[in-house]
Parts: sequence; C-alpha cells; structure tokens
Amino acid sequence: MDKDVNVVIVGGGFAGVACAKRLAGQDGVRVVLLDRAGFHQFQPLLYQVATAELTSQDIRFDLARIFRDKADVEVRRAEVTGVDLQALTVTLDGGETLTTDYLVLAAGAQPNFFHTPGARENAFPLYSVEDARQVRGRILTVFEDVARDPRLVEQGALNFVIVGGGPTGVETAGALAELIHDVLPGVYPTVPVGHAQVILVDLGHALLSAFSDQAGAYAAKQLHRRGVQLRLGTAVKQVDPDSVTLGDGQVIKTRLVVWGGGEKAADVAGACGLATGRGGRIDVQPDLTVPGHPRVYALGDMANIPSGDEPALPQLGSVAQQSGRWAAENILAQMCGKPPHPFHYRDKGIMAMIGTKAAVAEIGPHRHELHGRFAFLAWLGVHMELLGEIGAELKAYMAWAQEFYLRPHHRSAELLDPSRIDTPRIDWNQKGETP
Repeated sequence: MDKDVNVVIVGGGFAGVACAKRLAGQDGVRVVLLDRAGFHQFQPLLYQVATAELTSQDIRFDLARIFRDKADVEVRRAEVTGVDLQALTVTLDGGETLTTDYLVLAAGAQPNFFHTPGARENAFPLYSVEDARQVRGRILTVFEDVARDPRLVEQGALNFVIVGGGPTGVETAGALAELIHDVLPGVYPTVPVGHAQVILVDLGHALLSAFSDQAGAYAAKQLHRRGVQLRLGTAVKQVDPDSVTLGDGQVIKTRLVVWGGGEKAADVAGACGLATGRGGRIDVQPDLTVPGHPRVYALGDMANIPSGDEPALPQLGSVAQQSGRWAAENILAQMCGKPPHPFHYRDKGIMAMIGTKAAVAEIGPHRHELHGRFAFLAWLGVHMELLGEIGAELKAYMAWAQEFYLRPHHRSAELLDPSRIDTPRIDWNQKGETP
C-alpha cells in the first residue's frame, strides 16, 4: 500500500466508536472521528439520569480518552454541516473541508415530534445527556416551587406526562413514578405527593409494541402498581407551556411533558442529498454501504439496515455496535481488493426496565421471554457488554446496579444532593437552556 487510507467517521455513538476501535492499529489506516459533543453518551441509561438514579458523568465518556492510546485515531469535536458523497468530502461548522477515502455516517438520531404543534418548543425530549439534565432540572424545580406554594398543585404542577409507549416512555414513566412517590417525599416532606400523577400517552393500544403481547401486559401491570396512568389509543394533539391536549379533546394541566414518542435520523442524513426512508434514515445495502457509493457506509440510527424479510433492523445499541465493527471489517476487506460482505446481526433480544426489580426481556432470535429478576440480569448483562466495548470502567456500574436493585431509594436520595450534581433550574414558563 503506497499511502495511508483515510477513514472519516461522523458520530461518536455505539456505531462510530465500534468502527474506530476496529480500525485502530491497522497498518496504513488513519481515522478521523468527528463528534459534535466530543463524548460518547450511553443512551440506554439517559432516563436514569433524568430520574436521579445516575449522574450525567456516569454515562458520558470522553472520546479523546477512549482513544488516547490510539495514535492513528484523531478525535475532533466538530459538527458536520455538509457532505459530498461523490467527492467523499465533509464540511465542518468552522468551514473546513475534509477529504477521505472512506466515509462512515453514524451520527445517530434526534427526536421526531411528528409536526405536533408546540411539541418542539414545550416538550422535553430524552435523547442526550443535556436532555436528561433538563428533565431532572424541571422535576426538581416543580417540587421546590410546590414546597413554597402548595396552591400550584391546582395548576397541574404535579402532573407529569410521558409521551410514547416504547422502551423510553415505559422506562421513564416507571422510574419517575418511583422517584416521586418513594424518594422525593423524603427531600420535600411538605409536597402533597398524593396529588401527583404520572400519565403515559401513546397512540398505540398496547405498550412495548416491539415485544410480545404478554410483555406489554406485564409492563402495563407494573406501571399500574407504581401509580402510572395509561392513556393508550390516544394521540397528542398539542403541547403548550402549561398543558397538553390529547386527540380525544382532553386537556391535562402539566409543566413537564417528556417526549419519547419517536426518533428520526440526525440532520446529516438529509445533508447527503439522498432520498431517505422511514424515520428519515438512509436505506443501505446489505453490506451497509450507501447505494451507488461503495465507499460510503451508513450505520446505527442513521440507517435502515435490511434483515431477511424485515424492512429494517430496530434502532438498538447492539445493532449499532455490531454494524460499526462490520463496516470496519468491510473497509479492511475493500482495502485488500476484496468485496464487502452482507451484515449478519447477532440478535441479543430486546429488553426494558420498568422499575426496581421489574423488567422484561425477550432474549435471542427466538425471543425467549423473561420477567422480573432474570430479565433484570439479562438487561444488566447486555448493558455491561455495551459499556465494556467502549472501554468504560465497569466497577462503578456494578456498584450502581447493586444499589439500584437492593437499596434504590437511598441511592436516589444521595443523587438529589445539590452538592453532588449540576442540575439546572428550569423556569416554569420555558424549557430553558443550560450552559
């Protein structure tokens, strides 16, 4: 090989990190990893930051530190504003243009508000560490203000609306209900938590639609036990600063609407000039390349990856991580003059944590179903593997898991201590921005 082969990877999520790690140390390969934030965020646990089970530092990992021993991987904090697939170039927010031999698009996802009036302005998404901090800030703002003025309860101060009946919505609703009823009374003893309502809204008629009917029923039962109200088969028609209007005309007074109602590909997908498919994602070929561009790969939440008779694999961390490694292998094969191979996903199943000691998991390609303790262990194992693959320290995670399962209320109360966390105060009449 006469010269180094350059690979530009856009995005430091599961797919981007996995691809860069596989390419690191390979002779003749130079990698530039671009990420807007400069850190990897462990998205499956964002809801636990939002509900004070973890701090933001527990789930964010500096990309430069992950690759500190990899001299052939350059990590750059930058946002991609333009992509030219023909020229194999990317333009950065500072105006610089990078030319590459192979391009990997793995910039992840963003919330999809489905053109719901007021949702973008007034709802709180849960797709980043900053989102999670904003949600926690609003929760604590509500309790602080109600502690000073209990009359705010009549204005819906203690109504909390979660939009979305998938894993994000279910996990957030369960964790929020436990926080409100089991933890916060010890921090704000004068707040009448008996008036608090956690309301989950979804257009579908069952929770966890990607799971079995039994799993959805189990999730509904566990949420009911935690006091969560379900509004299924109902759309969100409008979100205002102090209320949410449902499709059946019901108006719920609230100052916190958490949006877990869907996601779409990051804006970079649209900047490529390609026709996009479901969720604004790029439809890729079985080998993960973009049609007509054999040196361009789209991975993870930016791609609709075909799988047998299914139109696309689900947006899961394990799918993203495996596709990242596979794309790297294909790039190495192409460098040697060999054709890339179709992606084969090793199905680890799907799972959701509904609350302390309550989880549901469907393991493997044949979907062996687990509930409760065994589902929690499966959930824990998959997350440990994902963390291990990005080089995260697992000792602290295991300590958290033990506290979460055995002494959750003690752990949460500690994390609400203002001296330990940087929780932004979110004013009543605006979502607010944190520095």
